[in-house]
Amino acid sequence: MTDITGTVTKIDGHANLVILRRFAATADEVWRELTESALLERWIGRWEGDPRSGHVTFYMTAEAEDAPPAEYTIHECDRPRRFAGDTAPDAGGWHLWFELAEDSPGDTVLTFGQRLDVGDDVGSIGPGWEYYLDRLVAARAGVDVATVDWDDYFPALQPAYERLVAAD
Repeated sequence: MTDITGTVTKIDGHANLVILRRFAATADEVWRELTESALLERWIGRWEGDPRSGHVTFYMTAEAEDAPPAEYTIHECDRPRRFAGDTAPDAGGWHLWFELAEDSPGDTVLTFGQRLDVGDDVGSIGPGWEYYLDRLVAARAGVDVATVDWDDYFPALQPAYERLVAAD
């Protein structure tokens, strides 16, 4: 990957990193990839717990095998349209969200976002989400996610993301 696909935009008065991906799938199919633990684990991690309680524990299995779990609070879950939640403060306190929209049957756009706080390292955050979302694309396509190489994203995309935030 050589170019960034993310933008920074104001939403409800807060800067948000926003990245789009398009899938030849229904919104419900993409929703499952983003919310069902077994499918999520193929490209980023898994969760445990009861999401109906509004809280789950997330394990970032695409990182190190011993990565510490993060508590996650679910604020919005409107299948298959919108999801929003926060990681616990000790896991960065990130507010993450996504929306799915079918442009036509079987053609879905994922809009993924992270609210940015002052001091957030967007030079790392942006390339990280590009990497993970491309792993999602690979998993959906039946391609080995290991073919998505972190070195193609970081530090390669870091300067462009830093410029993006500096221009905001």
